Amino acid sequence: MKQEINPKDTNRGQAFELWMKSPMPMVTLTKTFAVRRLVKINHRRGLKFNMLLCWCIGRAASMVDEFYLLPERGILFKYDRLAINVIVNNSSGGINSCDIPYTDDLEKFNEDYLALTQLAATSCQSSLVDDAMVIGTSALTATELDSIVNQYTDQFCNPMVMWGKYRSRWGKVTLPISFQFHHVQMDGGHAARFLTALQDVINLLNPGISSGNDIHMG
Repeated sequence: MKQEINPKDTNRGQAFELWMKSPMPMVTLTKTFAVRRLVKINHRRGLKFNMLLCWCIGRAASMVDEFYLLPERGILFKYDRLAINVIVNNSSGGINSCDIPYTDDLEKFNEDYLALTQLAATSCQSSLVDDAMVIGTSALTATELDSIVNQYTDQFCNPMVMWGKYRSRWGKVTLPISFQFHHVQMDGGHAARFLTALQDVINLLNPGISSGNDIHMG
């Protein structure tokens, strides 16, 4: 569900006044993550690395209340659920946008991820979720990247998580991830808490799982 709310009734009231009309309201943080556990699950169980990371992003975001708020066209909205957007290469050589509803059930998220991305790839049509706060993602896995900065525009206020190819060096597997967010939605402290939670979620995944139902969070 999506509903308009008064910014003054939230902890984002002052930020709304300060940043809603800013010509460049987006902030980008970059952190290097240890992702060896995701690679193990990918290799052992055949679950896509990108899907696993998207689920972890949704799980970590669900722990931060500010992710359920989003400024749009001068209005602050509140949502009761999240979705993860992925960019899909389609059969015509272009790309489409695909929203995956987030759920704590990884098995269900995986089913939706596979079905919706396959549909987008073959139909060359985007699928959108209108009543969820959508976290955008962009995986540029053709090369290793240190950081990504997206366009700064008031036409797209959703948070964005971006990464390149993961790195395997001396037994360690790491991945720099860039996180871009609108300053009305959250402050740097909230963003840092999300990035810390994301690493924690990755660390808690069990490499020996046979299905999403076997994943447990501490």
